[in-house]
Amino acid sequence: MIHILLIGIILFALYFFSNALKAREIAFHAAKRHCQKLDLQMLDEYVALTGFWLKRNDDGHFQGWRSYSFEFSATGLERYHGKLIMLGTRLVSVELEPYIDI
Repeated sequence: MIHILLIGIILFALYFFSNALKAREIAFHAAKRHCQKLDLQMLDEYVALTGFWLKRNDDGHFQGWRSYSFEFSATGLERYHGKLIMLGTRLVSVELEPYIDI
């Protein structure tokens, strides 16, 4: 019985890790596209997970709510912060710190 429980925990951990990697990849590409659309430069080519909670989606099912941060620049001389919100693997919002484009 303990072996079945252990296998179940391992499978859940693998599923959770795989889902987290997929969400991070989607967040990265969304941040990159958003920066390109606004003619901004995404710095350091990464997004960092800043928060995780379980929340209900529109259908009432629990999904992982993730907050990611990234940095961007308008001129290449300064750094500004951006934030992405994901619910599961769906992009919910992108927020950018006010920046000066010279």
